[in-house]
Amino acid sequence: MKTLIKNGTLITASETFQADILIEGETISGIGTSTSLSAGLEAESPPLLADSAQVIDASGKLVLPGGVDPHTHFDLPMFDTVSSDDHYTGHKAAAFGGTTTVIDFVSFDFDTFEESVDAWHRKAGKAAIDYSFHMNLTKFNDRIAREIPSLRDMGITTLKVFTAYNGRLRLDDGSIFKALRITRDNGMLVMVHCENGDVIDTLVTDALASGHTTPEWHALTRPAWGAVEATLRMAAMSSQADAPVYIVHMNVGGEVDMLKYARERGVKVMGETCPQYLFFTMDHLRRPDGAKWICSPPMRTEKDNARIWEGLHDGTLQTIGTDHCPFFFDGTKPIMYEGKEVKIPGKELGKDDFTRIPNGLPAVGDRLPILWTYGVRAGKITANQFVAYNSTNPAKIFGLYPRKGALLPGSDADIVIWDPEKRVKYGTAHSRHRTDYNLFEGWDVAGMPEKVFLRGELIVDGEKWLGKPGEGKFLKRSEGEVL
Repeated sequence: MKTLIKNGTLITASETFQADILIEGETISGIGTSTSLSAGLEAESPPLLADSAQVIDASGKLVLPGGVDPHTHFDLPMFDTVSSDDHYTGHKAAAFGGTTTVIDFVSFDFDTFEESVDAWHRKAGKAAIDYSFHMNLTKFNDRIAREIPSLRDMGITTLKVFTAYNGRLRLDDGSIFKALRITRDNGMLVMVHCENGDVIDTLVTDALASGHTTPEWHALTRPAWGAVEATLRMAAMSSQADAPVYIVHMNVGGEVDMLKYARERGVKVMGETCPQYLFFTMDHLRRPDGAKWICSPPMRTEKDNARIWEGLHDGTLQTIGTDHCPFFFDGTKPIMYEGKEVKIPGKELGKDDFTRIPNGLPAVGDRLPILWTYGVRAGKITANQFVAYNSTNPAKIFGLYPRKGALLPGSDADIVIWDPEKRVKYGTAHSRHRTDYNLFEGWDVAGMPEKVFLRGELIVDGEKWLGKPGEGKFLKRSEGEVL
C-alpha cells in the first residue's frame, strides 16, 4: 500500500519547506521538494512517482513528524487507586493530540529488572501507538548494580532516580553516583526527579500537625529551592562522574538558571519541562477544585512560568514531556468511555488530607494543540522548536532517531497532517483522556491534528478513531545523543 501526501508544508526541527511525501508500507520512501522555504535546500527536486498510490492533498496544511512524549505514567498504582489511563486509553488520547510514540516508566516492584519489565509488558499488551520504557531505579545494592547493563538487552537504556520520596523511591547520593558511572560505561542515561526529600518530609509533618490539609499545602511543603539545589547537585554529579544526566519535569525558573550554568561549563546535563509548568501556578491549588492541579513537583509562580518559557525560547531546555498521570477528580461518579461506564477512585481520596490526593495530571493529548496555540502562535517558540522539543529531540536523546521524530526517507511513517487554522473550544471532548476533567477546559485553541499516521496506517481521521488495541509496537532503544 502506497500513500502520497501532496502539497503540504513540512516542518522539521530545522527546516520548513513545501514537499510531497511518499509512504510505502510502514516507512517514508521518498520526499519530493517542490518549493524551498528554508535557506540551503534545493529549489527543485524530481516529482515523486507513486503509481496506484492513495493521494492525500495537504494544501494549506502542515506536515509534522508524530510527537514523541518521553514521560508518561499509564496504569500506575498510587494511593489505593491507579492512574485512569491505561496503555490503550492513554495511547488513544495521545494519538488524537498528534503524539505517536510514548515512553513509560517501569516500577521496580520485583526482585529483578526482568520481572519488573515483564510485568509492564503485560500491561502494555493493549498498546495503540508505539512505546518504550524507562526503568525506575528505586533500590540499589551490589547485585542490582551488576544487573543494570542487562537492561540494554531488554531495549531499555534509561534509568530514573529520585532525590525525594524518602523510604519509598529515593536513593542516596552515593548510590546515584555509582549508577551514573555504570550508565556512563554502558551507553545509558540517568534521569532525575529533583527535589529535597528531607525538607519535604519535615514540612509535611509540620503542616499536618498544624491542621493544614488543603491542596495548596502540597506546594507549600515542596519548596522551589529544593528543586533548584537538587538540580545543581545532580549537574555536579554528572560532571564528577563524566556521565550525562537528564532532569525531568523542570518546574522552577531557578532550575533553568542552574541548567544554563552547568551547560555553559560543559556539563552533560539536559532538561525537560511539561505544559503544566508553563501555564499554571500554586494559586490554582487554592481554587475549590484545586486537587485537579496536584502533581509532583507542584506548580510554582508566574515568574517561574516566564523563566521556563525563556529557557525554551533560547534553547536552554531540550524537551517538553507531559508527566501524564491522570486521575478522576471525583471517582465516585462514572463517566462514559467508548460506550461503557467507567468509575475509578481518584482525587477525592484526599479530600481531608492533601498527602492522600493522587499526584498526577492528564496531559498527553493536550501537549501539541496547547503548545502550538500558546507557544508557536503566541511567538514564544518557533514552529521548528515546537517540532524539536516535542518530537525530534526526545527521539535523539532516547535512542529512537531517525526511526522516530523525523521526516526522512527510511523513517517510520509517523506523520501528522496539521490544520493550523482549525479552531476549537478545547477540553475533555477533544483530549479524550479517560478521566472526568481537563486542565485546559474552555481554552481557545487554533491548530489541531487533522490526520495522524502510525507507521503508515491512518489511526486518526478528523474525529474518527481508526486505531486498535495491540497495534502499538515496543521499541528497543539504542544509545541516545547528548544534546
